[in-house]
Amino acid sequence: MAQAAKVLQLFKTLHRTRQQVFKNDVRALEAARIKINEEFKNNKSETSAKKIEELMKIGSDVELLLRTSVIQGIHTDHNTLKLVPRKDLLVENVPYCDAPTQKQ
Repeated sequence: MAQAAKVLQLFKTLHRTRQQVFKNDVRALEAARIKINEEFKNNKSETSAKKIEELMKIGSDVELLLRTSVIQGIHTDHNTLKLVPRKDLLVENVPYCDAPTQKQ
């Protein structure tokens, strides 16, 4: 039963992340909702603990990727996009350095 609770927690986490990442984008919100529900429904009858763990790993990796890598863009003009970064994206902002590092 503990594994079922973990699966449900991952399902809820993916939906919360979807709502944050695609905020104000109805089409993307709906597409992500359908895809999440579809993937969970397709694997609903899975009984192998090893396979369930693999699927949960994939799901948590997808959640991390969505949360840390997706940037929402809004069309402002014909050839212009306004990027809307979230706080999660700005955490590991490392400045670019032209100087090569010395290998020791």
